[in-house]
Amino acid sequence: MSSEPHHQRQVLIGICFAVLATLIWSGNFIIARGLIKTIQPVTLAFYRWLTATIIIAPFAWKYFFAEIKVVKQRFLFFLLAAVTGVSMFNTFVYVAGHHSTAINMAILGTCSSPIMSVILARIFLKEKIPMLRIVGMLVCICGILLLLSKGDIHNLISFKFTQGDWWILAAALSFAIYNTTVKKKPGGTHPINFLFTVFLLGTIILFPFYLVELKKYGGIEINAANLSTILYLGLGTSVICFYIWNKAIVALGSGRTALFGNLIPVFSSIEAVFFLGEKIIPIHIISFILVVSGLVIANLKK
Repeated sequence: MSSEPHHQRQVLIGICFAVLATLIWSGNFIIARGLIKTIQPVTLAFYRWLTATIIIAPFAWKYFFAEIKVVKQRFLFFLLAAVTGVSMFNTFVYVAGHHSTAINMAILGTCSSPIMSVILARIFLKEKIPMLRIVGMLVCICGILLLLSKGDIHNLISFKFTQGDWWILAAALSFAIYNTTVKKKPGGTHPINFLFTVFLLGTIILFPFYLVELKKYGGIEINAANLSTILYLGLGTSVICFYIWNKAIVALGSGRTALFGNLIPVFSSIEAVFFLGEKIIPIHIISFILVVSGLVIANLKK
């Protein structure tokens, strides 16, 4: 009996971590859209993860050397996590920011990724999908379809994905793969060392692409706005978010945690109105209600 309250407490902590991560992450879409004329996408991603790696290095150094044998033995695991969660995911988001609004990116990207994560968790991790979670996913899908159709079924029938839509869907798939990968994290690996190794590998992978972009477009202007943005991304949306998100995955499971990503468009859309001057139309509001309702249903007990 004593284990039940402990389990409930762990679940509550996991939910709090997942919600906090989505709140901080929501600013990522605002930055992706707001800096399209200031910083190129690969450059922004590279400096973000370089900053994150430098910040976490002093805390991870002793764990890294103590666990270097595990890192070498499971190198392909760490490489897959780095490629999908670091190198690809946010870079694709920043590329999408050049072709789509922050509101559309937040809704399409963060609502499709949880669905992909639940499916991948079922296929590769054999996680059970309760009926209420399936119902919740279907409600979320209805919210996405409503957004894409703009409330007109003819728009849905003739709908064609834009370049920005494809990029954000690619980002969603890469993060879904990362979510599924993290669940198989090697035992005996400290969470700080896991993040450091993944951040370091992801930054190294981005480096040659950064050099290509640097040669083509030049570097970034060194000013307070750009530096504070990179610090926010490196510390907030990288070190803090990934740490607490991974904790949530351990407490709640990959598929269930991923569903909390549906909260990001709610936060992002509010921020887009205040910081970017984007407009929320009734379809957005109805879509939000459907998505949040789906999240609630998916987390209900029988």
